[in-house]
Amino acid sequence: MTIQQADNEQAPQATPAPAAGGRRPGRAPRRSTAVTAPSRARATATYVWLVVAAVILLFPVLLTVVGGFVQTFALVHQPPGLFSGHYTLDSYHNALTQRVVPLLPAFANSLFVAGVIMLGNLVTSCLAAYALVFLKIPLRTPLFWLFLATIMIPYEAIVVPNALFVRVLGLGDHRIALVLPFLANGFGVFLMRQAFRQFPVELHQAAQLDGCGHLRFLNSIVLPTVRPALTALAVWSFLQGWNMYFWPLIISSTNNSLNTLQTAIFSLKNNDQSAPDLLLAGIAITLIPTLLLVIFGQRWLVRGFTAGAVK
Repeated sequence: MTIQQADNEQAPQATPAPAAGGRRPGRAPRRSTAVTAPSRARATATYVWLVVAAVILLFPVLLTVVGGFVQTFALVHQPPGLFSGHYTLDSYHNALTQRVVPLLPAFANSLFVAGVIMLGNLVTSCLAAYALVFLKIPLRTPLFWLFLATIMIPYEAIVVPNALFVRVLGLGDHRIALVLPFLANGFGVFLMRQAFRQFPVELHQAAQLDGCGHLRFLNSIVLPTVRPALTALAVWSFLQGWNMYFWPLIISSTNNSLNTLQTAIFSLKNNDQSAPDLLLAGIAITLIPTLLLVIFGQRWLVRGFTAGAVK
């Protein structure tokens, strides 16, 4: 062994000196998690602006709901005594039991219209979207373009032809006339087609090899996987049917028993014997299903309408 080798064996290994600040080399410095003052101020300003905007947007709804709990003299007083503290349910009770423009049959008609339109859109949209995605039909793409073209037609342009068609069929005095032109919708076909396209085609081919029919494959495999889009279409269709006004106004012009809640409120407004508190109570009743669906179905609406937007 040489002297140089012995010195190398006895010399200790030199350790790298720690970097400035006590950090070891090769390790990234930790980021500070403290929120800076400008960021906190910006977040506070954002929340204040959102609260102010929400109050401005919801104030008419609040006035409508609260106005149904006060008497007529408080509404016509200047300024209106909406927040006087004297509230009663008499206006809502009188609105539902008055005989000038009955609201309970109109409420039942609105539920019928919204429910049937929702079920019709679900069935027709799912079947049409399934055929456009999974079936090898000729002219599949032009047919889909035709569905999209129906969305671009203004609603006012088809009201009169639909009304004449219903009259020709002899259904002008039946409740089915309220829902017949709206059992299929191009937007529903588009929404469900986009949801079905996310489904792997190979699984459909494997199900066919196992003897699975089209309806069984649709009900058992496809629809459970696209539940957000299905729920979004159901909520959207129900709201469209519930808030429909122009078409029921035309159909119910010759038969008052076909009044929906929206047309009944319009008739109550034009009646000279109706008090302002009855009118506000009736409007508040029409808002209940809409508010409930928007509050509890907003998550499904967002998930369904954004499904397939990001891969």
